Amino acid sequence: MPSNISDQSTSTPTDSPISDIASILGKIPAGVYVLTAYHETRRLGMLTSWVQQVCFQPPMISVAIAKGRPIMPLISESRRFALCQLSPDDKLIRRKFSAPGDLSDDPFLGYDVIHGNSPSIPILAAALNFMECEVACHMDVDGDHDIFIAKVTNAKILNTGSPEIHLRDDGFKY
Repeated sequence: MPSNISDQSTSTPTDSPISDIASILGKIPAGVYVLTAYHETRRLGMLTSWVQQVCFQPPMISVAIAKGRPIMPLISESRRFALCQLSPDDKLIRRKFSAPGDLSDDPFLGYDVIHGNSPSIPILAAALNFMECEVACHMDVDGDHDIFIAKVTNAKILNTGSPEIHLRDDGFKY
């Protein structure tokens, strides 16, 4: 017998509210960015997709960062970061910044880097665009990620093309 919404007797163990939550969360579209930061003599970058606009005036965004990521102290201390939006063709950049590398290495070596209004924050020249941001609020939420709310202080379109949009099959996995 085909299942329908009103017939709960045919549900299987995988038809649980948890699997529905995972599936639905994975369908929230997200852009793909390299989040970059600089503090003192260190510069780091990481791939992120949990970025959302939160205000029109002033223009503000939110970004979620997994607790314990090495870039968090740089952002917390400098109160600044940049987001470089990637295109679907940026596979090498995506691979480079998707996993934490050796923290003693500069992850930007070998890539063309430009600078915006914050001269020390690296911006990938191959990105479609970038936003420079100043942290307005850091929230240590009761979960596996922290939230940074930041004012967009500068932005520029660098290259033409469509941005990569990321959807996941399971909202509980990367």
